[in-house]
Amino acid sequence: MKNVTLNNGVEMPILGFGVFQIPEEADCIAAVEAALEVGYRHIDTAASYRNEAAVGQAIKNSGIARDELFVTTKLWIDSAGEAGALKAFDKSCQNLGLDYLDLYLIHQPFGDVYGSWRSMQKLNREGRARAIGVSNFYPDRLVDLILHNEIVPAVNQIETHPFFSRADYQPLMQQHGVQIESWGPFAEGKNDLFTNPVLQAIAAKNQKSVAQVVLRSLIQRDVVVIPKSVHRQRMAENFDVFGFELDADDMQAIAALDTGASLFFDHRTADVASGLGSYRIEH
Repeated sequence: MKNVTLNNGVEMPILGFGVFQIPEEADCIAAVEAALEVGYRHIDTAASYRNEAAVGQAIKNSGIARDELFVTTKLWIDSAGEAGALKAFDKSCQNLGLDYLDLYLIHQPFGDVYGSWRSMQKLNREGRARAIGVSNFYPDRLVDLILHNEIVPAVNQIETHPFFSRADYQPLMQQHGVQIESWGPFAEGKNDLFTNPVLQAIAAKNQKSVAQVVLRSLIQRDVVVIPKSVHRQRMAENFDVFGFELDADDMQAIAALDTGASLFFDHRTADVASGLGSYRIEH
């Protein structure tokens, strides 16, 4: 497994397993157990996914030593603020059955982000969160957070896939020492990703699947990826992306697919801020 080194020296596997939209407890436990058996050691969840306890149970069932795992979860908007973030962190750790987190992220750039960040800096200094970061932050919000706080986010997890490559944003993050991480590397199949003729041709050329080509292209750009699947065979396929390399022509062809726009939603709009800000989770 290839690792990336975060801005505080913490090593993070470049390939992980995501559990977004696996809400049923039994399904999530089974999926995470299978992923760990395949070889994944980086698991990404969030309070808003409502499956932290299932992830924790799967980790416990696996018997894998804690220091061999890299576990991420995220703070939701309704827990934002200094007191709320600390309470939510403790609840997430309780759900996961863990004493510390490898990475704790502000899930959305809304609510009392600065109060949350002050508490997250405290958690990081205490060693309870080995690294802290953000998710869904556009350049203006990321740079503003960096300029007015002591600890620079280690990670920014954002929508990143062949149709929205974020190639224009990645250099800015690199300049500030922020690791880019992709959510939705397959764009959830939008734009007919899995049957795209360009991706299919590259897959055939390399004798790999379209999914493997997509993940490999992101990894070659030093983008951390967290693909999700509930099928063990696909988990194994997604994990098998280190034995080949895409050439410059392949990478250029994939780069040309970029539309420069989200296929899901734009966090800079009032509708998205209102919609996400009104969503509540139980604590």
